[in-house]
Amino acid sequence: MAVPIRLLFRRVFRFSHRNINVDSSGVAGGFICSCRPSSCRCFSDSTTERSTHFGFETVPEAEKATRVYKVFENVAQKYDVMNDAMSFGIHRLWKDALLHVMHPQPGAQLLDMAGGTGDIAFRFLEYVCFQQEKRRRRAARSVQAPSWQHLEPDTSAGKEDGPVRSRAVVCDINKEMLSVGKQKADGMGIHEGLSWVVGDAEELPFDDDQFDIYTIAFGIRNVTHIEQALQEALRVLKPGGRFICLEFSKVTNPLLARIYDAYSFQAIPVLGEVIAGDWKSYQYLVESIRKFPDQEEFKQMIEDAGFYCVQYRNLTAGVVALHSGFKL
Repeated sequence: MAVPIRLLFRRVFRFSHRNINVDSSGVAGGFICSCRPSSCRCFSDSTTERSTHFGFETVPEAEKATRVYKVFENVAQKYDVMNDAMSFGIHRLWKDALLHVMHPQPGAQLLDMAGGTGDIAFRFLEYVCFQQEKRRRRAARSVQAPSWQHLEPDTSAGKEDGPVRSRAVVCDINKEMLSVGKQKADGMGIHEGLSWVVGDAEELPFDDDQFDIYTIAFGIRNVTHIEQALQEALRVLKPGGRFICLEFSKVTNPLLARIYDAYSFQAIPVLGEVIAGDWKSYQYLVESIRKFPDQEEFKQMIEDAGFYCVQYRNLTAGVVALHSGFKL
């Protein structure tokens, strides 16, 4: 009887060693458990994928980007109409507020990430043109009535005097959204200083230190790895460049919060079905807002990515928050 027992122990021992292999770093290779004070998430490093949220649904991380792409592919043609319907046109005021915070000057280089239909880029170019016209009028007045500075000898001869032209790059992972934006630009006669690029917020197709301003409006909550997107924003900004994010957030007024929740879940998907013929996409959009970090949490994420002087401003009692920060 002793021999069979010893044989049984040997088999159990060999079986356990086959399933728990320790690599050179001393980590067991079968299952990995990442534990935090509030939760414990276990996953296999070989067969089981990490999970994330798609609205209120839990999905594999690798699947989220594809599903988000499908959402915006479905709603692209009616996206702007739905924005007006859902917000009663208030989204236009939120975007105007972003431009006033940005206050771009002639020569500024903008990257508008998740900019699909071009709303931010169009406003940027219009704002810069207005600033250029102000400078021209000021220069014309100074020629007519020169100040004492202009009476000094001109020492600028020989210096290059070619101002850098402003440029807006609209980058979006969704080709259908960019196509709608291009059609709008053509209809508005906007061609100069504007380009359209297909790109992923988590892996931008641009070199380091390229832009003065990075904006993302109502897009970052759809990114699978927000931290990675923030790191990429930091990378492509020039030193001193500015990050500006406009996103739905946590309503600060309790009464408004109840009304907002009722409207979001009971009315917006219905509007989506009636106007865009797509209930599920707008159900996801409503749910994704509730899964996004609140104002202070997102501010901390931006700071952790390496930005400084990070601040935010609540719009419409926190329905939307406008975060900004600078690159050193």
